[in-house]
Amino acid sequence: MIMRRYILIVAVTALTWGVSACNSSTHKDAKATEAAKPKGKYYCTMHPEITSDKPGTCSKCGMDLVERDTTK
Repeated sequence: MIMRRYILIVAVTALTWGVSACNSSTHKDAKATEAAKPKGKYYCTMHPEITSDKPGTCSKCGMDLVERDTTK
């Protein structure tokens, strides 16, 4: 009787961990996809994290921002 209860507890715990692991990896993938999307129409070729919606210069190096190729 005690052995059955122990096996049941272990099985339920393993199932709970498995379900929670599946849910968290899906959530992380969605965040990674969102972060990979380009944020501005213009960007610095030396510092791609510097973006803008209009032409200008990079705040780090002063280079002109170039238009992002959106055909890909």
